[in-house]
Amino acid sequence: MGKKSRVKTQKSGSGASTVVSPKEMMNLISELLQKCSSAAPSAGKEWEEYIQIRGMVEKICKKQKGISVVFEGSREDHFADLMSWAEENGASCDGFTVANFGTEGYGLRATMDIKADELFLWIPRKMLMTVESAKNSVLGPLYSQDRIMQAMGNVTLALHLLCERANAASQWLPYIRTLPQEYDTPLYYQQDEVELLLGTQAVQDVLSQYKNTARQYAYFYKLVQTHPAASKLALKDSFTFDDYRWAVSSVMTRQNQIPTEDGSRVTLALIPLWDMCNHTNGLITTGYNLEDDRCECVALQDYKENEQIYIFYGTRSNAEFVIHNGFFYQDNAHDRVKIKLGVSKSERLYAMKAEVLARAGIPASCVFALHSNEPPISAQLLAFLRVFCMTEEELKDYLLGDHAINKIFTLGNSEFPVSWENEIKLWTFLETRAALLLKTYKTSSEEDRSMLEKPDLSVHSRVAVQLRLAEKQILEKVSSNGRAKRLHFQKKLEDGEPLLHCEESDIALLENTDADAKLPIILRKLEEVEEGQEIPAEEHCHLLNGEEAVYRMEANGDPVLEETREVSKDVHPALDSSASSNQNGQQEVADPSASRTEENPKERSE
Repeated sequence: MGKKSRVKTQKSGSGASTVVSPKEMMNLISELLQKCSSAAPSAGKEWEEYIQIRGMVEKICKKQKGISVVFEGSREDHFADLMSWAEENGASCDGFTVANFGTEGYGLRATMDIKADELFLWIPRKMLMTVESAKNSVLGPLYSQDRIMQAMGNVTLALHLLCERANAASQWLPYIRTLPQEYDTPLYYQQDEVELLLGTQAVQDVLSQYKNTARQYAYFYKLVQTHPAASKLALKDSFTFDDYRWAVSSVMTRQNQIPTEDGSRVTLALIPLWDMCNHTNGLITTGYNLEDDRCECVALQDYKENEQIYIFYGTRSNAEFVIHNGFFYQDNAHDRVKIKLGVSKSERLYAMKAEVLARAGIPASCVFALHSNEPPISAQLLAFLRVFCMTEEELKDYLLGDHAINKIFTLGNSEFPVSWENEIKLWTFLETRAALLLKTYKTSSEEDRSMLEKPDLSVHSRVAVQLRLAEKQILEKVSSNGRAKRLHFQKKLEDGEPLLHCEESDIALLENTDADAKLPIILRKLEEVEEGQEIPAEEHCHLLNGEEAVYRMEANGDPVLEETREVSKDVHPALDSSASSNQNGQQEVADPSASRTEENPKERSE
């Protein structure tokens, strides 16, 4: 399998490992755990908390400098061993090789012509690192006694990866040696680079990700040092924050869900070789073959010899790509920004609106998405806004009027307006709301574009500004679209154009998109990971920068912004956000033997 690389203990710049007493380190770790486990900060204090936690982590890292376990040589030195190991274990290796694609990092290059839908890659289960293989490893005794590990497969995988990296006899070393030594996830950003994300939708998740990773590390450091079941773990002598950050990022950028061996449920896995593929727009082309017990991938399109082979990671926004994968995808056909909307319970017509929405299968307060593609709003959001802007008479008509049930089914169909006045109100609301959200950013789109032209901008800073600009471009598009729609319906009203009435035979035609044209809105699966999710105890609409927008309705039914005030964003309370598969947008496999699972994206760059 080629030359072997030796595992060594990384030395500090002075040539000797940093010396720190176990008691001193445990005190620092305890302080960090206490800080990260405290109650969520008050509104507007999240950044201050982040700086405090970051300072504590950097102090610990300084004390730990020089004791991480690393490999000699570069990633590229070990790709030949990876291919040999894969071939020995029954994986496919004939149609591709690992290659460097510059700014895209390493990926798979075709060594022959590959046709679309042709099976070109398969990886047997014995090569995968899974929660099950972790339970059967040296980590098993600790896993069986720790509820956090049992509840969080991603954390288990991260610790499994660290244990195997420190084991010179590990069967996965040919794979582990080829993983990047660092990643481009926000966990690796400098403080000034994270600061560029302030005001964006992504920043709260970035701050929570760092806090939760620090809390996880402190918890498991104490566990590894004190729990009897951890006495034989190599981590006991070398378990730094940098180690844990690396393992968490490795899992976060590479994990995927596969069925367990009996097919009864899904589990998390790292899939060697397959995880070298980079992302492009397209369709899911990876699945799991239970009969042959292997992960399989067919070609997304025709590939000529020497072309890079891409796969589709799934319908993720650029915020999700940046936070969980460390890259910004310029041509993301599924980019979107989230928008929280709710009917205020203090509104006089709340009960009627909530009832109409409930009959349409939509909560009175929920998360929607504004899209970069057409149409910019989904059928669910259109339906919500129509109800949100209804007058009392219109609400009565949809609750008690003739063919009320049929009308409920048309709420998400752009072809059947409630009234021209209702359309004007909802598009005016959307236009105004998007414009208001744009004003919450500290920089303009023009300033962001100017910043991106700077040649000395760091990679992470560039990604942060690209993400910031992308959010604004979506909001600008939505505002412009809202204005155009408003003018369009104003003209229809002025011209006295009659409304198109829905016949009973039309009730199935309820969507804005051709693909879903025959699905009733109440049955349609939501496009967005979070769209349509109810917001518990939520009554109001939220702006992107942490302010709360409270809306009331005028007597004529017009929504009016009553006040704005700063609110605290949700902070994940458990040790869960740094590498959570579910929160990262991963889809469960309903039929593992037949379904193609949504690839959980991997690295974009080294």
